[in-house]
Amino acid sequence: MPAGELRHPTPPLGSEEEEKWLWEQIKAEARRDAEAEPALASYLYSTILAHSSLERSLSFHLGNKLCSSTLLSTLLYDIFLNVFSADAAIRSATVADLRAARVRDPACISFSHCLLNFKGFLACQAHRVAHKLWTQCRKPLALALQSRISDVFAVDIHPAARIGKGVLFDHATGVVVGETAVIGNNVSILHHVTLGGTGKSSGDRHPKIGDGVLIGAGATILGNVVIGEGAKIGSGAVVLMDVPPRTTAVGIPARLVGGKEQPKVHEEIPGESMDHTSYISDWSDYII
Repeated sequence: MPAGELRHPTPPLGSEEEEKWLWEQIKAEARRDAEAEPALASYLYSTILAHSSLERSLSFHLGNKLCSSTLLSTLLYDIFLNVFSADAAIRSATVADLRAARVRDPACISFSHCLLNFKGFLACQAHRVAHKLWTQCRKPLALALQSRISDVFAVDIHPAARIGKGVLFDHATGVVVGETAVIGNNVSILHHVTLGGTGKSSGDRHPKIGDGVLIGAGATILGNVVIGEGAKIGSGAVVLMDVPPRTTAVGIPARLVGGKEQPKVHEEIPGESMDHTSYISDWSDYII
């Protein structure tokens, strides 16, 4: 883990105890930072230390981030808090997303840093609420949230898209996720990634991303294609066909490392390891 290992044993993943443990960690970090940097003391108090739970802190922060002159922060706070409080699965996903950022991103110095400043994390949590509203047939409100998320965070995720837990949107700028896209658990996606369609036809038309997938910066995946569990998509690749599990696809149009008949298979889970290497020297004469 970046910046040193946690000193105290963590409770089981996905448990209520983990959520409580994480909230205590975040408060301790906020108190430490407020003492070290008095200029942030008021900000840290209002966003974290004044609240009794993670969902209240996150709802307050998202409400202030996404509000506008006609969409008030107090209204958004109530919307976010009602969804987070009523849905344990969403709270569990939020905790898993925080853990993912802390473990996988060496630039993440603390849980509170992610909660306050990582726009990929914040956009994903706001999307979870928009998706819940979409499933409750509150589509105009869900779409309004999508618009605000896009405006504020430069992340455009249709509220119907389904996203698993333990997901990292690293940097996140320019990420586009279409209506019928599905993103599995423990997936890592970098900036300027598009999970899009191939035309104006309706129906199931967007990519399905398996668990543990890593998608590099600027990659484009188009159509109702399946990216298999543990696959790796290289930066800038354009993927138009299915990618088998635990293989690597690179290039324009994307091709499998090792060839279509006998692609190179890796053992690790790249969505968790964040290993972007494609071992290009093993299969290409590319030279700068």
